[in-house]
Amino acid sequence: MSAETASPKRSRVIDDKSLSLEYHRSLWQDGARRFRRNWLAVGGLFVVIAFLILALVGPHIAPYDFLEQNIANAFGGFTVEHPLGADDLGRDVLSRMLHGARTAALVAFSTTAISLVIGVLLGTWSGIRGGRTDQFLMWISDLIQAMPGLLLVILINTTLRRPIINWFDQLYEQTKNPFYLNTLWLDYVLVFSALALIAWPGLARLIRGQVLSINEEDYVLAARALGASEWHIMLRHVIPNALGPLVVAVTASMGGAVTFEATLSFLGIGVQPPNASWGSMLNESLRLWQVFPHLVLSPAVTIGVITVAFVFLGDGLNDALDPRRNS
Repeated sequence: MSAETASPKRSRVIDDKSLSLEYHRSLWQDGARRFRRNWLAVGGLFVVIAFLILALVGPHIAPYDFLEQNIANAFGGFTVEHPLGADDLGRDVLSRMLHGARTAALVAFSTTAISLVIGVLLGTWSGIRGGRTDQFLMWISDLIQAMPGLLLVILINTTLRRPIINWFDQLYEQTKNPFYLNTLWLDYVLVFSALALIAWPGLARLIRGQVLSINEEDYVLAARALGASEWHIMLRHVIPNALGPLVVAVTASMGGAVTFEATLSFLGIGVQPPNASWGSMLNESLRLWQVFPHLVLSPAVTIGVITVAFVFLGDGLNDALDPRRNS
């Protein structure tokens, strides 16, 4: 008799506790398990976390003041004192990069937060109310999305900046309040508002589609039959169950906001000097890139790496939170 015939057949032991835990695992637990298997998404997450940490503490650990000029060090290369070199005015590039990280993070999170609030509220309300409310809100959304986003942002920044500054000058003449002389924050407000204006329709349409699907679920119909208000249904049932696709969209929106802010600053209509911005650093150094390529290399590579990291993170979250993509 052969060894294979003589050996007893193996039997698989079923662990009821393991099956119970597997069965009761939530969507978020399954998503986290699948996300950890995607090394590109995990790498993107680490880059995004590092970007946020540098945005918070970077200006405090910068070796120099990002506005400090030293003509003797102009166009300096990579040295111990200036690891990323110095620009045409002798300013430390590393210090300016760290301050630019705060600008990029501030624009990304503020823009995404504003567009998220507007998009979620209008999209949810549109899907729940339906009828003419839905038609009107979707008409507004179509109108904004039909316009070229970059041109619309440029139009808003160029048409509103000068009238607001003139208005502040008049207020200063009337009140003599020095607050109206400081218009540096106006660059941020205009960028936040313009980018949020072009970002919220996509989020609103995404939420509206989720609402139209969730509205047919039994728990929503039961809540409505029990007399729950539309706001209660929206906040208690609809929005929590639409968070999966929304997380993916928000991640992609942050990466797009970083790129848009750099583009606007590069064109000279976004965050203006003396505020630090990676886009304005590219603009200032573009005419010198053939002679001093390190001035363009640092902001360009940083923008590219962070944008790609957000893309990888968004794709990883999309795959992790969509069980239909996994066996």
